[in-house]
Amino acid sequence: MSQSYDLVVMGAGHAGCEAALAAARLGRETLLLTLNLDAIALMPCNPSIGGTGKSQLVREVDALGGEMALVIDGATLQTRTLNTGKGPAVHALRAQADKRVYQARMTRALFSQPRLTIRQGEVIDILTENAQVSGVKTLTGDTIPCRAVVVAAGVYLKSLIIIGEAHWEGGPQGFMSSALFSRALEGLGFTLRRFKTGTPARLDARSVDFSRMTPQPGDEPPRAFSFMAKEAPRNLASCYLTWTNPQTHAIIRENLHRSPMFSGDIKGTGARYCPSIEDKIHRFADKDRHQVFLEPEGLYSSEWYAQGLSSSLPEDVQIRLYQSVAGLERARLTRLAYAIEYDCIDPTELSPAMASNRIKGLFFAGQINGTSGYEKAAAQGLIAGINASHYLGNREPVIITRSQGYIGVLTDDLSSKGTDEPYRMMTGRAEFRLSLRQDNADLRLTSLGHDIGLADDERLRRMEKKARDTEALLEAAREARLIPALKRGDTRLTETGFSTGMDEDTIRQAEIQILYDGYLQKEMAQVRQAQAMENHKLPPDVPYQDIQALRIEARQKLARNKPVSLGQAARIPGVSPADVAVLSVWLKRYDTEKSGEL
Repeated sequence: MSQSYDLVVMGAGHAGCEAALAAARLGRETLLLTLNLDAIALMPCNPSIGGTGKSQLVREVDALGGEMALVIDGATLQTRTLNTGKGPAVHALRAQADKRVYQARMTRALFSQPRLTIRQGEVIDILTENAQVSGVKTLTGDTIPCRAVVVAAGVYLKSLIIIGEAHWEGGPQGFMSSALFSRALEGLGFTLRRFKTGTPARLDARSVDFSRMTPQPGDEPPRAFSFMAKEAPRNLASCYLTWTNPQTHAIIRENLHRSPMFSGDIKGTGARYCPSIEDKIHRFADKDRHQVFLEPEGLYSSEWYAQGLSSSLPEDVQIRLYQSVAGLERARLTRLAYAIEYDCIDPTELSPAMASNRIKGLFFAGQINGTSGYEKAAAQGLIAGINASHYLGNREPVIITRSQGYIGVLTDDLSSKGTDEPYRMMTGRAEFRLSLRQDNADLRLTSLGHDIGLADDERLRRMEKKARDTEALLEAAREARLIPALKRGDTRLTETGFSTGMDEDTIRQAEIQILYDGYLQKEMAQVRQAQAMENHKLPPDVPYQDIQALRIEARQKLARNKPVSLGQAARIPGVSPADVAVLSVWLKRYDTEKSGEL
C-alpha cells in the first residue's frame, strides 16, 4: 500500500491539470496520476485556446484563479478576436498555441506546485467503503488510500482509433488507451455511453504552397487572456485560409462507402457542431466549398494543422482529398486524420459541483462527462478540484449559477439536461450572455475566487481598481451630460479627457455599459428572477418517491438527478412547471418544520 493522499486526480489533460492545481493550492495533499507524463496538457486536436463560446470560459477560469489563461499567454503564436462585427456579448478571443510550449509551461506549473505529486500510472479501480471513496488501485497492483477522486480520463477509456478499414485500441496521437477502468465504473453503477470525435491530418509545411492561400494575420495589438498578464503576447506566426472545391467533394462522394461513418464501423455518437469533412459534404450537399484553415503547431515545428478537414477516410483517399485543395497539391501528411471512439458517463448522474450523486468523494471532469474541447475540460476540472477540496474540508460545494458565468451554464447543462452527443459550448446556450461577456469575467468572479482561496490579493486589488475606475468614468460622463452623445457615437470616452491614465479594458467596460445600458438593465431584472429560483435550495435527501402530488416521471427524474435548487429542478427534462409548484409547496413545509425543530 502506497502513501495516502487527500485526493487522487486521474488524468493530466486540461481538466486534470486544473483540478490538481486547485486542490493542492487549497491545501490538499494531491496525487496526479497520468497514463503518460509526456501527455500532460496535450493538445491532440486544434492547437489553440479560446474562440466563440470558449473564450468566456478561459477568462472565467482565470478570474477564479485557474491556470489555463496564464499558460496560453506564454505559449501564444497569434491572437485574433472573433465576431468583432457583432455585439460584445459574442466577442471571443482566440489564441493559436505553440503546443509544445503550452505543455512545457503547464508541466512546470504542476511540478513546482507544493502539495502536488505527479506520477505515471493507470488507475483500474476506485475503492469505496459505505458508498464513500477510500482509495484507488493501479494496473501494477498498487493501492493508494485517499478520501476523494477526480476522474479526468479524457477520451482514453477503451479508446479506439479508426482510419478507414483499419482500427486499433489506442489514445490520441499514438498514446495508449485505458482498457480496464470502464469496467470499474460500471461496477460502481455508472451507465456508460460511446462517443466519437476526430482530428484532421497534420501536414509538412515544406510541402504546402502558402502563396495560393489567404493570410490570416493576428490582431494588432495582440491581447492577453489572463487578467494578470504583465504584458501582451506577440504575434509570431500567421494562419492561412483556403477552400475545398468540387474535385474535393467528388473524391469524398466516390468513397463514402469506405468511410467508417457511413459503413457502420463507427458506433459512437459524434459532435453535431464539429463534423468531419465527409459528414459536411453529405449533410450540406448544396455547398460547393468549405473553409480550411492552415495553422502552425509550433514556432519551430514543421507540422501544420488543417482545420476543417477532420476525417476518418482511408489513407489513400485522405491523400487524394487533401491534395485536391488549393495550396496542398503536393502536401505530405505527417500524421493521418483519424476518428476516436471512447467511453463516457451520463453527466446527469452528477451535481452541478461535478460530484457523483451515488458515491461521496467522487468527482468527474472533462470529456468523460460527454463534453468536447480544452476550455470546457479546464472549467470542469477547476470546479471539480475546488469541490473535492471543499468535500474534504466538510465545506459547502461551490456552484456557479447560469446567471454568474458560462461555467454555470456548462455545469448546469450537463447535470440537469445531460447530452446525447459531445457537448459544445456556444453563446446561444447562455440566456444572460450580454452580462456574461469575456471582458467582465474578472468583475463577475474574482471575489468568489478570492473567497475560495485561489485568487490572490493582487488579483482582487486589480479587479477592484477596474470596478472603481469604470464607475468613475460613468459618473464623469453623467455629470458632463455626455451619455446621449456617447450612445449616438458622436464622441468616445477617449476623446473626453476623463479616461486619462486608465487602461483600455476599463474604458471599454464603461463604453459597453453606456451603449447597452437599457438591454443590461432588462437582462439584470431577468437575472434577479432566475437567481430567486436558485436561492430556493433543495436538501439532498428529499423523498421524491413519497411526494404523491408529483407525477411518476418527475419523481424518477428528480430522485436520479438530485437537483440542488428549484431552479435546477425546473430545467430537468420531464419535470413540468406543475411539478416545480408542488416542490415549492413541499419545500415551504419542510423549511417551516425545520425552523420549528430549531
